[in-house]
Amino acid sequence: MTTLFLAGTIALIFTLVMTPVFIRIFRRIGWGQAIYDGLMPDQHRAKKGTPTMGGIVVIVGIALGFFVSSWVTGSAIELPALMVLLMLVGFGIVGFIDDYIKTHHQRSLGLGPWAKVVGQVIVALGFIVLGLSFPNAQGVTSLSTKVSFIRDLPFDFLTLGTILGLIVFGVFIILLFTATSNAVNLVDGQDGLATGSSILAIGGYIIICFWQFNQSCFRATLDPDVAYKCYDVRAPLDLAIVAAAIVGALIGFLWWNTSPAQIFLGDTGSMAIGGALAALAVLSHTELLLPIIAGLFVMDTGSVILQLSYFKLTRGKRIFLMSPIHHHFEGKGWAEWTVVVRFWIIEGLCVAAGVGFFYLEWLNR
Repeated sequence: MTTLFLAGTIALIFTLVMTPVFIRIFRRIGWGQAIYDGLMPDQHRAKKGTPTMGGIVVIVGIALGFFVSSWVTGSAIELPALMVLLMLVGFGIVGFIDDYIKTHHQRSLGLGPWAKVVGQVIVALGFIVLGLSFPNAQGVTSLSTKVSFIRDLPFDFLTLGTILGLIVFGVFIILLFTATSNAVNLVDGQDGLATGSSILAIGGYIIICFWQFNQSCFRATLDPDVAYKCYDVRAPLDLAIVAAAIVGALIGFLWWNTSPAQIFLGDTGSMAIGGALAALAVLSHTELLLPIIAGLFVMDTGSVILQLSYFKLTRGKRIFLMSPIHHHFEGKGWAEWTVVVRFWIIEGLCVAAGVGFFYLEWLNR
């Protein structure tokens, strides 16, 4: 518990204090946001040149919070937590390359869609290999090849055969990572929207992972009366600690990212946070619960899919003024801050529903 609070506190203090330093550095080297003028609301054009790649300070803050807190308290560092950090840094690097191309060439488009996907796939494959290797003393690997909702469901990908099962499992995990990362990236279109929503979503995983630790099948102090309800998740406390570091870093960053934002997450930050969010879901065996917890991200992504599909089917007609849907409400005259706060409320309700389903399953098991 001490490590968990310390990780969040260190990460928060770092980003709160150091973000202004990074803002000055980014301004000096010309890492400013490029804005697509074609369909963006007028108020977004004023954001052109605002420092971006704020994900760098967030990632550094998370790493410091996690490793320093573990060192201070003498806590062992387990593989699942390192795998979350792998996705954070790996997807962050893909996002950084995208951001660098945009700022260097001063254009709104960076890496092509397929180049992003290739980068994400490479990082996700590393995650899968690590997750299926290095079992702990109980013979449990970090990843389960079963489909999971609140815990593992009866279907195991390996029932398809070892080779085919691993291929299908790998495709499933890669799709989950790319979808989540790109969804967070889409939500990052207004000051503080992705940052605040991610705080809520990953905050939900602090609760879930800490409860899994409290009711872990591998805990010597587990109450025998509720042992049949236990969770066979590997190192859930470490997952809760790294989630706390992410939330702490994002809270400190949000101070400077709220409207009018002095710095943006950029693809460096949004893709990194999306990768970490998906990793927490997979490693806590709750990947099918993720669409509920990350309901706002699903809604925003769904609005883009609907808009593009309808546009192609009707040869030029639109459902929304703009997509993602948060820009639709801006186009209708809502103040940006009004859209952001209301979308935070929606995401908060989604997290409450997801955590509620998680706890009700334990009560009714």
